[in-house]
Amino acid sequence: MKIKISFKNLEHTPSLDQRIQEKSEKFKKYFQGNTVVHWFCWVHNEEHWAEIKVNGPKFSFVAKGCSDSMYKSLDVALDKMERQIERQKELKRNKMHSHHFITPKYLQIQDSLRDEEESLNWDWEDRSAS
Repeated sequence: MKIKISFKNLEHTPSLDQRIQEKSEKFKKYFQGNTVVHWFCWVHNEEHWAEIKVNGPKFSFVAKGCSDSMYKSLDVALDKMERQIERQKELKRNKMHSHHFITPKYLQIQDSLRDEEESLNWDWEDRSAS
């Protein structure tokens, strides 16, 4: 995972940089491989803004947060990003498990498996009776 940090109208401080690095660690539980996390931080009309862009091979997420402090803005943007990611993962999870197996091929396989189980049960009952 690659992390990029950009500032506009704001001084780059080591504590802010460290806080962003810590917040970016949360993304490791969601993504593996080639992922780029880009943080944009700026001040406009005495409001502190933070924007996160997460780009990967097959996905892209964007979240913004605004507050009176930069640290709060980072937290707001991170919360929004985590909700987006969780929602997307939930949609994928539901899509995988919502498939109704009523195709003719699936029904044929289920019938053959049921027949095999019945024949095995008959064999087992015959052996146990002897």
